[in-house]
Amino acid sequence: MPIEAALERLLALAEAAPIVDTEQVALADAEGRVLATSLVASLDLPPWPNSAMDGYALRLADWHGEPLPVSQRIFAGHAPGPLEPGSCARIFTGAPLPEGADCVEMQENAVVQADQRVSFSEPLRPWQNVRPQGQETRAGEEVLAAGTRLGPIELGLAASLGQATLAVVRRVKVAVLSTGDELVEPGVPLGPGQIYNSNRRLLCSWLQRLGCDVLDAGILPDDLEKTRARLGQLDSVDLILSTGGVSVGEADYLGIALREEGELALWKLAIKPGKPLTFGHFRGVPVIGLPGNPASTLVTFGLLTRPYLLRRQGVQEVTPLHFAVPAGFDWPKAGNRREYLRGRMAQGQALIYKNQSSGVLRSAAWAEGLVEVLEGSTPARGDSVRFIPLSELLG
Repeated sequence: MPIEAALERLLALAEAAPIVDTEQVALADAEGRVLATSLVASLDLPPWPNSAMDGYALRLADWHGEPLPVSQRIFAGHAPGPLEPGSCARIFTGAPLPEGADCVEMQENAVVQADQRVSFSEPLRPWQNVRPQGQETRAGEEVLAAGTRLGPIELGLAASLGQATLAVVRRVKVAVLSTGDELVEPGVPLGPGQIYNSNRRLLCSWLQRLGCDVLDAGILPDDLEKTRARLGQLDSVDLILSTGGVSVGEADYLGIALREEGELALWKLAIKPGKPLTFGHFRGVPVIGLPGNPASTLVTFGLLTRPYLLRRQGVQEVTPLHFAVPAGFDWPKAGNRREYLRGRMAQGQALIYKNQSSGVLRSAAWAEGLVEVLEGSTPARGDSVRFIPLSELLG
């Protein structure tokens, strides 16, 4: 299945099972959360005209080129009085414009005379260096739509509107497990044929970055009854996310359990790495089975599972930013699957790691992004390829 078709199906399944529960959280706790209801401005921003510069506020009709006396000093946070006719006001950045003033001249273009009157050396225009009331937003205007992921900028905007709390979608509850007798936890001595479990740490950390509530469900042994029992204990989560054990081999007990006690759609994706990927349900709980090789886990989670999780929370824009860049490599052999190479940018072109094996996680630690090579194509040095920064996928 092409990755576009798989993603379309996953997003449709996500929209069919949205997270509808919401909660009110303080701004300090809202980083990475998804806005449940639109944020509507309760006031004009700025709430009054204010100065964009340190300088002097005046009424242009009162000025004919002559020096003006200073009638008041206005600091940010202070309420000014009306501007006296025939005078100017010393004003500082962010301070409210006094009633009657319609211009601010920056202090660099003003000269204070010996008698403390101020002359201006440049021509003046109405409303120059003045931020008008409501320049940023008007009361009643929607400033952030429901489904917006909240980051530092969005939280700063909410704070500027006086919002102390926000209504957000509750966190997605995800159980993460790995499969296979060959897996052991870091810190435990390796036995014959065993390897350390890296995928679960990769996924748990990644899910936490995405604002999920993560349940580490450990390692599933290669035993069908124990697999059924463990899955049955995870009935309170929104998603079971596994790595390995979802192919059609005799020891792929997770896939067997899904076929026997739920429903399973085995997608053989037309991508590399990451061909085996499963979506199904176990006793009504959604299950995504990722491939077991570390690079395959990374690619399929970043390009497919991450969008699924975001869409379940109501996020509409789930496609990562990507850029067309020149290839800094030759790829002479066309494949029948779309390939996602671990690469980085150097001197304006994309370079790729020397070993693109699906079992090599070091390639991703070296990389800055994924370089997409379309099926059937043989890009040469200088040809255009698509580059997806890892920073777009990890957050």
